[in-house]
Amino acid sequence: MKVILFGATGMIGQGVLNECLRDERVEQVLAVGRSSLRVENPKLRELVQPDPTDLSVIAGELPEFDACFFCLGISSVGMKEQDYRRITYDLTLKVGRTLAAANPELTFIYVSGQGTDSSENGRSMWGRVKGKTENDLLALPFQAYMFRPGIVQPMDGAVSRTRLYRAAYAVTGPLISLVKRLAPNAVNDNREIGRAMIAVAVSGADARVLTPREITARATP
Repeated sequence: MKVILFGATGMIGQGVLNECLRDERVEQVLAVGRSSLRVENPKLRELVQPDPTDLSVIAGELPEFDACFFCLGISSVGMKEQDYRRITYDLTLKVGRTLAAANPELTFIYVSGQGTDSSENGRSMWGRVKGKTENDLLALPFQAYMFRPGIVQPMDGAVSRTRLYRAAYAVTGPLISLVKRLAPNAVNDNREIGRAMIAVAVSGADARVLTPREITARATP
């Protein structure tokens, strides 16, 4: 299986990348982003450029890929809806539409979150934007799946690129481990998300929108 990965430098993306490099079912990973990962692995290729949504350089290769794991995202804290939408919705849909047009057989997996508002009319700004992003991805002519993880536990030294999140994880890290033991369906670690993505790309899933419990189930061999 050949995978395109967006957001490999983020906390979730780091876990997804590691699982892809470990899994024998994945023969190649193309990581697309603005900065190099500085990772050496024979499976890994990188497309580093200022605009990660511009796939024209690899347009001829797009039909060869089996899946896209889209882990790119930002925090909505302190952002106006227009700016948050520009990055969360516009960027994601530009990539989604390009891939759907080039390769309708592709499996596209998008990392969303608990609290996403599928009605697009709720009070939460980020929930509305994520909801529209999910809905419009699901309407594209490829196999799209939305992952809504619970609390995300970073593993293997992965760190968030958001300063606020890094500070929060530094304080609450031990508590997350406790919560995972007491309420395992409320927490997904980033390795688990990666394993679940690979499993869904290989054999699909009954639901198009996966909850934390369903992500855990798909990650379990």
